[in-house]
Amino acid sequence: MVQQSSTTDEVIVETRGHAGLIRLNRPKAINSLNQAMVSGMKAGLDAFARDAAITCVILSGEGERGLCAGGDVRQIHAMKSAGEMDRTRFWRDEFPLNDTISHYPKPYIALMDGIVMGGGVGISSHGRYRIVTERTRLAMPETAIGYFPDVGATWLLPRAPGEVGCWLGLTGREIGAADAIYAGLADYHVASHRLPELVHALAKVSFAADIGAVIEGFSSRPEENGFLCFHRSEIDTAFGFDTVDDIIDALASTKSDFARETLKALHSRSPTSLKLTLLLLRLGRESSGLVECLEREFVAGCAVLRNHDFYEGVRAALIDKDRQPSWRPDTLAQVSDAQLDRYFVATEPPLFRDHRL
Repeated sequence: MVQQSSTTDEVIVETRGHAGLIRLNRPKAINSLNQAMVSGMKAGLDAFARDAAITCVILSGEGERGLCAGGDVRQIHAMKSAGEMDRTRFWRDEFPLNDTISHYPKPYIALMDGIVMGGGVGISSHGRYRIVTERTRLAMPETAIGYFPDVGATWLLPRAPGEVGCWLGLTGREIGAADAIYAGLADYHVASHRLPELVHALAKVSFAADIGAVIEGFSSRPEENGFLCFHRSEIDTAFGFDTVDDIIDALASTKSDFARETLKALHSRSPTSLKLTLLLLRLGRESSGLVECLEREFVAGCAVLRNHDFYEGVRAALIDKDRQPSWRPDTLAQVSDAQLDRYFVATEPPLFRDHRL
């Protein structure tokens, strides 16, 4: 029996047995997050945390295409002429939600079926139980739109094996279930057709300590072979450098198909985004925790919205869809250290109380 607790047009929050369900409901936009959805998720999580009858929370996405394609960057793009407080309001709500998920007091279970990108990773991979399927297509594709991996990705990606996280963050390439688990962004593989059955079983669990065993009972090995594991040596060799120029030189000196495809991806990305992303990933490796990374990402994001590449990248990818962005600067050599320094100067109050980089 399902008892509905609250519903908005774009987020459905309801209870089923002992489970709290949060269903993203913008299927035509592959459940891309907007501010109302973030607020709806937060309200649902707060209510479920207080409800003693709720044992776990399950996140899923409506429609056939995926859990969540990321934040609604069209919405941010449309606010180009607004004041900085208004332009950054979405992140002011989204990033604290990512942190809330990371230490949620009850088992938080993300069903990462289909497309899971950008902000979709943020509301999934910080959770306690991350479940992928044979349909999962996960990516942090931000460098392709003049941005960088955020939502705490600069905390998650540096903790992937070797330089796998660096490859994911710089190239923005998609990975499947086996690779998501290998990279530490997911925990279990469950066949997509079994997800309704899994939700039904979880709703019957009255003790949080039993959640893991129930998920284990539904889990199976991914059918596809892992791309990242297969190419791990090449990834570590090329992406172990601390400058994008050195990474590109290392790839250029290798004649493999992997190197050629990787170079092709990097050459299409914003040069500024590539350099900024690598800096953020290296800083994330040495950070004290998720909050420090989220604060740093927020500062960098504010600066991104004061510059050209994000608006140009969104235009080329999502508005005009000509796939021909004109980056400024358009070469790595033109992106100076002084230009990058501006992305680390805070101009807004911190997101988290008593915390400043």
